Amino acid sequence: MSENDEKYTIFRYLSFINSKNIAPIQKNLIFATKKILVMKADLIKYLRKISKKPSVQGKLLEQFISHGASTIPEMSKAIGVSLPTTTSALNELIKEGLAREIGKKDNSSGRIPMVYDLVPTAGYFIGVNPEMNCLALAASDFAGNLITEKTRVPYVYENSPENLEEISRIINEFIESLPVSREEILQVCVNVAERVNPVQGNAYNMFTFLKESLADKLTLLIQLPVCIENDTRSMAFAELIKGQCKGLKDAIFVNVCWGIGIGIIIDGKLYYGKSGYSGEFGHMTAYNNNIICHCGKIGCIETEVSGRALKRKLIEKIKEGKTSILSERVLKKNEDLSLQDILDAIAKEDVLSLATLQRIADELGKQLAGVINIFNPEMLVIGGEMSVTGDYLTLPVKMGIKKFSLNIMNEDSMIVTSSLKGLAGITGACLMARYRLLNENIDK
Repeated sequence: MSENDEKYTIFRYLSFINSKNIAPIQKNLIFATKKILVMKADLIKYLRKISKKPSVQGKLLEQFISHGASTIPEMSKAIGVSLPTTTSALNELIKEGLAREIGKKDNSSGRIPMVYDLVPTAGYFIGVNPEMNCLALAASDFAGNLITEKTRVPYVYENSPENLEEISRIINEFIESLPVSREEILQVCVNVAERVNPVQGNAYNMFTFLKESLADKLTLLIQLPVCIENDTRSMAFAELIKGQCKGLKDAIFVNVCWGIGIGIIIDGKLYYGKSGYSGEFGHMTAYNNNIICHCGKIGCIETEVSGRALKRKLIEKIKEGKTSILSERVLKKNEDLSLQDILDAIAKEDVLSLATLQRIADELGKQLAGVINIFNPEMLVIGGEMSVTGDYLTLPVKMGIKKFSLNIMNEDSMIVTSSLKGLAGITGACLMARYRLLNENIDK
């Protein structure tokens, strides 16, 4: 929503208030809403001002986001400016309602310094993460803490106008259910699978029927500013700010779900590539199997290492006569299995499902060995829907990496499972909504 849109909204409220047929309690609510709108417009105007070019205030906000609560000397050292300049910029952020004192630092010798952090109630963000058969949504405060989340909302991820209307309806209903008002929400981020240009707001595999950008269309449907991001990159960002990669410089996040992709962190920042398409690891050609990938190419990594591959291989084994707790559903009821059905079978220690996962994990480790050889990361994080299988997936991957990558390089890399688990997508979307707001002009 532009600054002119904000002013127009406020003008409409003022006109409504002047109506003679409004009860006092309604007028109080309207005045409160008007006050929030004015404060929101002022806040966004200030954030746009300090993001037009790199500023000390902007650097301080980044420091709070990446390192949390800090003292003035810590901030001064981290952003490389003098104590007086840091203090002046911090006081401005406090005046604007973005930062606050939270107490004195413990375990300090001599004069005990004051600790500062972001004001959680300065504004709120919405994160949305579509999966194949459900939708996850969350709201976070300005400090990046999730205040509520809703997972596994029934939803079918399809490239159709009806599907776009449905996702907008679900988002709007979620917003109306929140303990904060719509007027306090500063930005919404919707994750999208595969190729996304987040700066332009375009998606190239979903909602391709649109004439305008997906971000612009969602902004219109939700009536709040909306940005979009690649789902895997959002998850990687969540791990960087809140998860396993916090404080690291170089890391790789692997999203093992219906498809497979990687999020790349270089020098403490997400790597996008020229147009935002980096990380399409699943569409590297690796197999001479004559299996057509959903991207249209033949022999992609995804054809052997993904949720799609797991489903195909398991059904093939069942039809060959191998026994599984899913056999009746496949052979007698002719049901179409979902990835969640297979994950549930693995959780129940179904032998055939476990054996099929094992083969997928072996191949994944082999392919990720190449990623280790190319990037030499400090850490490789395995996340996504299939990561809920834990060691059943992670241990074979570790063995494959050790077997097929260079020893001197795999010894540098920790292989871990996502600490955010099923919340990585929506956590990353909320954090990305905040990031986009604070870096709107710099990124463009």
